[in-house]
Amino acid sequence: MSKRAIIVVDLQNEYLPSGKLPLVGIEQATENAAKIIESARSKGDRVIFIRHEMAEAPFFVPGSPGVEIIPAVLPRKGEDVLVKHYPNSFRETELKRMLDAEGVEEVVIVGAMSHMCIDATSRAAADFGYSTIVVHDACATHDLEFDGAMVPAAHVHAAYMSALAFAYGKVVTTGELLGG
Repeated sequence: MSKRAIIVVDLQNEYLPSGKLPLVGIEQATENAAKIIESARSKGDRVIFIRHEMAEAPFFVPGSPGVEIIPAVLPRKGEDVLVKHYPNSFRETELKRMLDAEGVEEVVIVGAMSHMCIDATSRAAADFGYSTIVVHDACATHDLEFDGAMVPAAHVHAAYMSALAFAYGKVVTTGELLGG
């Protein structure tokens, strides 16, 4: 059994252009995530899908089409899908127990949103002692506003990826991860 697991965070319909919370670059991020998932499957690496649900919000409503995983990255039979209710994929889920039970030492994180769930999950993974790799071109985010200033998605993404690379793990491209 491989000591690596791919954690696919929140690649859900809600983030597509047709969803309630569309992200900049979600199509390319999903395409890259699909390549990583297929490579992992061929190598016997564990693939775990995380799906966000929020009962008290106008998006990610349980049972709605928006919470469904994007078709391009659907789990296969036997692959786990964990439902979470917080940005950190480890919080109040079975993720850590599952990883530890299988002796996973390294996690590769892809998905959405760079500034929220990718950041929270990556930091938690590093804090739990996993070697952490974030594949930045398999992640997406959106423009943010702070104190009257609009921050473009590309800048939000770059700021979070640079922070993660500074102290929490490796930040690589799909090509670098796959050796291409």
